[in-house]
Amino acid sequence: MTTLKKDAVVIVTGAGSGMGEAMVREFVAEGARVAALDINPTSAKRVVAELESPERALAVEVDVSSPESVQSSIHQVREWAGRIDVLCNNAGIIDSFRPAHEISLEEWDRTLAVNLTGPFLMARAVIPHMLEQSSGAIINTASISALSAAGGGTAYTASKHGVLGLTRQLTFDYGRHGIRVNAICPGATLTGLTMPEGGSETLPDSETEVARTPAGRWCQPREIARMAVYLASEDADFIHGAAMVIDGGWLTAARNPI
Repeated sequence: MTTLKKDAVVIVTGAGSGMGEAMVREFVAEGARVAALDINPTSAKRVVAELESPERALAVEVDVSSPESVQSSIHQVREWAGRIDVLCNNAGIIDSFRPAHEISLEEWDRTLAVNLTGPFLMARAVIPHMLEQSSGAIINTASISALSAAGGGTAYTASKHGVLGLTRQLTFDYGRHGIRVNAICPGATLTGLTMPEGGSETLPDSETEVARTPAGRWCQPREIARMAVYLASEDADFIHGAAMVIDGGWLTAARNPI
């Protein structure tokens, strides 16, 4: 068990499925109180209802790309819990893997709005509260696409590189004020985002590529969630501005990502 602060108040975005859902479950299991934020309130409510201790969680609807929605969600969390100790910026979308000359401006704008502007808006909203406490942890879900090309299309790769830049600048600006900011860079993780129903002609054969990695398998969402809990805990007190790669050796093996 990690040394997570007792009754820590944790916000997880994209909490209705995949890695976000796993984060909610892991943090509650560690004794935290968790606000499960998702653009789909039905999904967030399902996750909360399925917990062994549903009274320790709150489902909140949020569109992370909307400043008004973000502020409303933070107000609800503060009304519920009184403080915010941890923010997991996990909400994200994948693009269509199209190169720059083929991607529409609408897809570009939407991908950056959710994947990059979303974490910025959430961080901007919680940092004043963390500054009042002189403590806090922000964990941004980036991707191996924050460190390499070909893990997504133009918009996705650009957005995840931006998430890593945001992580480092927030670290520089707020580390001395007691706020630790780090990023998790997952490789191929078995979620609805990476395995969309129906597929697409632009998506690559990810099963074949995953089989070629040193680990030889997909990452499970709980493996990412365990890293998030660790980074939020006192065990990670000296970790600032890190990009924690969890990819089964994908980048190490120097293969072309998905």
